[in-house]
Amino acid sequence: MNSRERVLAAINHEPVDRIPIDFGGHRSSGIMAIAYARLKEYMGIREGAIYVYDLPQQLAIVEPVVLDEMEVDVIEMGRGFLLDENDWKDWVLPDGTPCKVPNYIQLEEKAGEWYLLAEDGRELAVQKQGMSFMEQIYFPMADRDFKNEDFADIKEQFKYSMWTGIATPGAHLPMDETGLKNLADGARKLRQSTDKAIVGLFGGNLFEIPQFLFRMDNYLTYMGLYPEAVLRLSRKLYEIHLANLEKWLAVVGDYIDVILFGDDFGTQTGPFFSNAMYRKFYKPFQQRLWKRVKDLSDVKIMLHSCGAIEPLLDDLIDAGLEMINPVQISCSGMEPELLKKKFGNRICFWGGGCDTRDILPHQTPEEVAQHVRKRVEIMRKGSGFVFQHVHNIMADIRPENIVALFKAVND
Repeated sequence: MNSRERVLAAINHEPVDRIPIDFGGHRSSGIMAIAYARLKEYMGIREGAIYVYDLPQQLAIVEPVVLDEMEVDVIEMGRGFLLDENDWKDWVLPDGTPCKVPNYIQLEEKAGEWYLLAEDGRELAVQKQGMSFMEQIYFPMADRDFKNEDFADIKEQFKYSMWTGIATPGAHLPMDETGLKNLADGARKLRQSTDKAIVGLFGGNLFEIPQFLFRMDNYLTYMGLYPEAVLRLSRKLYEIHLANLEKWLAVVGDYIDVILFGDDFGTQTGPFFSNAMYRKFYKPFQQRLWKRVKDLSDVKIMLHSCGAIEPLLDDLIDAGLEMINPVQISCSGMEPELLKKKFGNRICFWGGGCDTRDILPHQTPEEVAQHVRKRVEIMRKGSGFVFQHVHNIMADIRPENIVALFKAVND
């Protein structure tokens, strides 16, 4: 099997020659740039710069030499863009490591603190001394009268949130004729250059975007106080996402294998909201978006949702979901045995391969390897499993533990 065949077979619960592996195939299966620089040094890789493609999370592009060493089967569609050295500019990571960041990103230093700026110079996020990531500091709609809001200008406000206003490669292209042509060209050339399964990051967030714009505490309160306004907002976001989806899939649908949606529905102990709230505020719109995906293309549908989301999985599957990541196995109800027993033949678990919160930072390489082997043994039964560590590898993770993690997958 080649990588693409292996991943698609796993998604379809068909036999595979080995467990397919994702490392850096999307923005929640990657590695922070500080840890990546140390990993390269540990592996004896001297060539190549450190390219930070996701500045808020400070995720590094995982280079082909590392992907090959770890037997990775997945690549993000964004790797088809910003291929010229002039697309990048110099920056320095918090530990002093030189790196490159996309040229279109605006940064400003003040008294040792770095600020991430919107196009008009507005400060969206800050990285204070001692931090290894950016923190959002500006919420453009936080002072609005939510109950009576018509959300007419909400799309315009996207550019003033760190998460919706600072694009990663590929997403930086406008949805106009020229931008869509360039998007198609980059996706097509990437497809022609690799046999890895390609993940296209679409987004389509319904629950998180309101938090980015109105602030999380406000929006969660509004869900209880103003349900009709929340429903009105979800409908507006759906309309925006649908229009973008139709343009986007029209030009990249033939060149990707997986479309990735996002919405963090879970806390450590359960969903943020009841099943009734999911069915009212989000399910109808996700169901329509996911149906439209299938109308327009042959790609597989994946959702990124952190946390304890087991109570929502029945509804998500019913809405058309085919894969879930990162499968946060340290959360309540997310034990691999339980998930495989209840849902194993109905959905593909893209993740859950290694606990990056308690195991990867604190255990020895051999203990990490044992943990991975146990998770893989459970999750591989009946396939429907693509290996991914649980969310991104943080800056302080030892490189020997990272190597042990990947070597253990197909021991």
